[in-house]
Amino acid sequence: MIKKLVLVFIALYAIQSYAQETTASPYSFYGIGTLKFKGTVENISMGGLSIYKDSIHINLRNPATYGGNNIETFKNESRPVKFAVGGGHTSTKLKTNSSSDRVKSSTFDYLALSVPLGKLGFGFGLLPYTAVGYRLETNNASGNLDTRFRGEGGLNKAFVSFGYQITDGLSAGIDANYNFGNIQNNTIEFGYNSDGELLQTQSREENRSDLSGLNFNLGLHYERMVSDKLQLQSALTFSPSSDLNSNNQRSFSNITINSITGAEFAVNTINADLAAAGLDVTTLKLPSRLSFGAGVGAPRQWFAGVEYTTQNTSEFSNALYENTGTTFVDATTLSLGGFYIPKYNSFSNYWNRVVYRAGLRFENTGLEVQNEAIKEFGISFGVGLPVGTIRNPFSNANLGFEIGKRGTTNANLIQENFLNFKVSLSLNDRWFEKRKYD
Repeated sequence: MIKKLVLVFIALYAIQSYAQETTASPYSFYGIGTLKFKGTVENISMGGLSIYKDSIHINLRNPATYGGNNIETFKNESRPVKFAVGGGHTSTKLKTNSSSDRVKSSTFDYLALSVPLGKLGFGFGLLPYTAVGYRLETNNASGNLDTRFRGEGGLNKAFVSFGYQITDGLSAGIDANYNFGNIQNNTIEFGYNSDGELLQTQSREENRSDLSGLNFNLGLHYERMVSDKLQLQSALTFSPSSDLNSNNQRSFSNITINSITGAEFAVNTINADLAAAGLDVTTLKLPSRLSFGAGVGAPRQWFAGVEYTTQNTSEFSNALYENTGTTFVDATTLSLGGFYIPKYNSFSNYWNRVVYRAGLRFENTGLEVQNEAIKEFGISFGVGLPVGTIRNPFSNANLGFEIGKRGTTNANLIQENFLNFKVSLSLNDRWFEKRKYD
């Protein structure tokens, strides 16, 4: 038990030490950033599919999966306590019609614990939800640097979840999420004299928004055997729309820039009176989200399913940034995926117990820039490697890979071709064993 907890914190420390920027997407300029959390490594390796429920993995996208019956493998006493920690590394090629560049980012993705209490189960954890990280530049008609945009930050979630098995096949659950974080950005406008020479001082606008608010996620999960060998699993989740409070600051500065290091030095700074315009405290709406799907498979052998998600992103607005040349429309995602286990109880051949996963994901992000819809596509693969002991054989390390693209080069926009590498630990232990002898 202690060894497993130590392993979790070592992994978390290593991920955080390695992490530098959480994203390098220019599309994180819009809204509250790009969506960072798309499920556990197991979900992402199956195209984002999150309808599957078992007793040894945490499903962070559907709280109904926390509830369940005891399992025969543990002498019908209890489901295991589950730990999960995950992180990843992304390599992205940014491409326009005239140039290209490569950027990299690494991040911690989630930390969670799930505890069974009979048919009831609860869990809690922490995860980054959205991420902001960009550096964009535009040139003037003479080809000189005109404007530089930079941003960082994002939204995090601390959550507590409850699930209860109502009948042998039906479970329901709820997540309560506290959202918090900040978004910082600045814009530098470069000035030139009549000879086209850069002026000594430039103009910089800086903004900071500190975000906080609550939202909830409701879930249902249903499973039943439809034949002697085939099992049906289906799921539905719904997140009502909710509000985020945003405390905002804005300042304007004249700055000088070190030509060698790029360091910026403020000559003078004026703080904007956002309160006079009613912008010191604003409200952002987190859009409602609905997801449903179903799949079939042979328990502990294989599973294949499809899931559809729609989010009312058109509800999103931010009074502080109204003139960004963008439109938000409703977002949709279609996920297809599954897994295969050659022989889950084989102790003579390790690779027969490995879980092999694959999937596809088609996403309309809900963002339109210059009348171009920003879409995303991903194809994913992954494996679940057993790392348990004879007493608790179900712990595993999960590796996932996703290859895809986001955006377009139309209308002078940027296309991102990305490769995501994900790694997680899913550890199981028994806390509630009945004593055989006193």
